[in-house]
Amino acid sequence: MSAPPAYDTIGYDVTDHTATITLNRPQALNALSPHMIEELRAAYEQAEGDDNVWLIIVTGTGRAFCTGADVTEIPDDGKVVYSRPYLSSYDQWEAPQEGTPPFRRMAKPVLAAINGICCGAGLDWVTTGDIVIASDRASFFDPHVSIGLVAAREMVRLARVLPRTVALRMALMGKHERMTPQRAYELGMITEIVEHDRLLERAHEIAAVVNSNAPLAVRGTRLAIHKTLDLPLHEGEMLAEAFRERVVRTEDAAEGPRAFVAKRAPVWKCR
Repeated sequence: MSAPPAYDTIGYDVTDHTATITLNRPQALNALSPHMIEELRAAYEQAEGDDNVWLIIVTGTGRAFCTGADVTEIPDDGKVVYSRPYLSSYDQWEAPQEGTPPFRRMAKPVLAAINGICCGAGLDWVTTGDIVIASDRASFFDPHVSIGLVAAREMVRLARVLPRTVALRMALMGKHERMTPQRAYELGMITEIVEHDRLLERAHEIAAVVNSNAPLAVRGTRLAIHKTLDLPLHEGEMLAEAFRERVVRTEDAAEGPRAFVAKRAPVWKCR
């Protein structure tokens, strides 16, 4: 068995069925370099493939969570540099994901703990994360138009989370206006504001609660919601029931009622 990869730009730690991925380029405000993006993709794959991991936390070090793409590593012609030949891999045909977890094809939930400045591609964790909490020092904005770029998938996603006019205001104001965590909470963009020094502690508290539930049921529930958001209601209901029927055949689905009747804590086997 090969040793797990060593990372330069991120931290990776697993405790209590939770993988914590920490963006760790504080001197660059955790801006996404090509190398960092490759490391994040490897870490997501590592966590998704580890049976001991039931939930993933993503957070950052320093005063920023993530400030988007590292503009110092964008070539003068503006073209994206790929580690593989152009259009040789599926991700090059997809909408750019940059640091985003592969939320469309992963099963395990992601908790984003926003520790500071969150802008540009950093907003992707807010719009694709399953649970999003933020430090009372966090701030949110999108600088694309202020540096001559179109606010593309980031704001398309945000317009599905925020009211249309609020998303448009953020997109068109660019770097000149920032949203506070209180405003983000009021609009439902985040679900909790946490005292800054307790952010990671609180993230692990929430993770522990989620992980106290049946992990396969959690994944099936997550998928049922994600996979049906763009479907008509009836088709969404039928697809969600298909996920329920898959999970009901597992050992954990039998363990839950047994533990309830016996008035004891369930012992989940994740199978």
